[in-house]
Parts: sequence; C-alpha cells; structure tokens
Amino acid sequence: MSAPAVDVPIAPEVAQAAEAVPEKHYTHHDGRGPTVHRTNPVFVHRDVSHLAVAEGMNVLEIGTGSGYSGALIAHLVGPAGSVTSADINGYLTRWANLIHHRRGLTQIRCHTADGTAGYPAAAPYDRIGAWCAPPLLPKAWVDQSAEEGRIVSTLPVAPVPDLTVLAVIRVTGGRPEVEAITGGNYIDATPSPKADLELPGRWIDWETRVPDHRWVSIAWRDRDDWHHSGARATLERLSDPAHTEPAATEAPWKPLQYWAAATADPGLTVARLDGETAFGHSTPSSAAALTKGGRLIADSPNSLSLDIVRGWINGWNTAGRPARDDYTPTLTPVDGPDGAGWRLRLTW
Repeated sequence: MSAPAVDVPIAPEVAQAAEAVPEKHYTHHDGRGPTVHRTNPVFVHRDVSHLAVAEGMNVLEIGTGSGYSGALIAHLVGPAGSVTSADINGYLTRWANLIHHRRGLTQIRCHTADGTAGYPAAAPYDRIGAWCAPPLLPKAWVDQSAEEGRIVSTLPVAPVPDLTVLAVIRVTGGRPEVEAITGGNYIDATPSPKADLELPGRWIDWETRVPDHRWVSIAWRDRDDWHHSGARATLERLSDPAHTEPAATEAPWKPLQYWAAATADPGLTVARLDGETAFGHSTPSSAAALTKGGRLIADSPNSLSLDIVRGWINGWNTAGRPARDDYTPTLTPVDGPDGAGWRLRLTW
C-alpha cells in the first residue's frame, strides 16, 4: 500500500517510533496473513501523533487491528508505561498478543472486548485512542479518562454513515471538550466482528441485494414505521429518479456534507445506488440527492427535498464555501438508543 500524497503532521517521536517498529511484520505477518482492513500507515502515524503519548503513560487503544498502532504506542510509553488494546475481533487480538510477545514487548496486552465500553480494569488512562467510529463519544471513555486526559477518536457529525471527523478531546473535571477536529474516517465500531466490511456498521434503514446491492440511511428513522415504508420509498425514489439535472454550481462532496450536517436538518439522507454514493434529503413523500458524480436526482422537478438540497448548495456558496475547520464543534450529552455519552455536532 503506497502512502498518499497528502501533507499530514507527524510528531518527531512518532516518526522515530515508526523507524523502530516493523510495520510489515504486523500488517503482513507470515503466520496470520495480511490484515484485510488496515489503515494506511501515514494516517496511523498522524493519528498516534494527535494522542501526544509520553513515556510512562497508561494508554487505552480501541481497535487493535494488525497490532501495528499498538506497537507504536508501546514504543512511545516505554517499559515504564502500559498499553491496553481492545478489539471486537478475537482473531486479531490473539495474533497481536503473540506478535507483541515474540518481539519482547511486555507493556502491551490485547483483549477481545467491545471497545465502546472501554476497559475499566486498567483505568484511568492518560490517553485513549480509538481507531474506529462509535455512534457517539461513549460516557465510559470519559469516565475512564484520567484528569486532563486526551481522547482521539473519529465521531459522526450526523446520524448517517460516512460523515465523521477526527476529534481531539480533553477531559477536565469529568467533562469532555473538543480541542480540535480534522479529517478522519475509520470503520464503524460494532458489537460483533463485521461480516461485510463494505457495508456501514449502523444506520442502514433499508437495503436490497437483488439485482444490485443498494442501501439507504435516513436521519428521520425514529419517525418511520416498523416495516420501514419511509426508508423503502426513499430508496425506490432515488434508485429510479423521475428527475435528473447537473448541479448548477460547484458542489464539492465533503464540504457540502459538513454544511448540510451543520443545518441539523432531520431529513439528512445517504444512499448507495449502483456503485455510487448519494447524499441528500428525504421525507415520507419526497427524496433528492447529490451524487458523488455531480448529478442532482429527485422524485420530481418540484420535489420539496430537491429545493432543500439546492438550498444547501446555494447556502454553502453564499457563506463563502466554508471548509471543515471553519465550523465550531460542540458536544451535547445524550442517553438514548446509541448509548450514553456525547454527540458531536458542527455549528456555523
């Protein structure tokens, strides 16, 4: 896997650790085989840098994966520190433990566990790094953080798939506060190992697998009925749109998604259609979306949802085309179907 041509900040101590830890030994281990779902090492180095790990720290890693990121952190904390790594996939944790052991690492242990619950037996932690995306910032992580501890995790900014940022969070007096956000998109945290790595781990409200695999996610799922008639109708409307037009003005994919998320519109919708992702708006009687290829599709040229998506594009352009870092991240405490914790939202 080649490194992407992007400019990412790598801490000098992490760069030194990367020279000492054999990446391929973990990601392509002869006994275990290649880790199927793994993060490009450039982003591993960047996100471990955000943790700002120092010698002697106690660190919780959520998402063991190949074991490479845990080995980097173990190198940074040194023999005086401690690393606890949790992953829902027992195959990965067992092999990571063996590879660490054979390299002579004694300061790291991997456990098969649901990382959204943290790992209370070894708390409190000076640092918590999550290489997965939970539905919200779990209360367990904040409770298990040491005073002035740091949490680094990708978090959703809307209740639909693939709309996340990487958040750097400080915990003071038992309360989390976002210090910074940047780009980041890890696999969804799930209560069991994922069978289909291409399918989002949550918030899929309807899918069809014949003749093609299509799915839809609607943020208004709590108002849909028990047989998902709203989600099914939305997928049908977007799969066979009665109206198609090119986006009238420049509408870059991710910045527009952040803008739409910042509106907190309950009609936010994401769909996978014929191999192409679409992002837009839906109601029980309308649906419209912008495809990644730059088309606007809708159930009608007079669709209410089409007017809203056009409004997002116009609003984003009128506001000066804000980028991710132009928004203010805020955490709101919640206790609901996705558990107890804090939801991250962007405001403009």
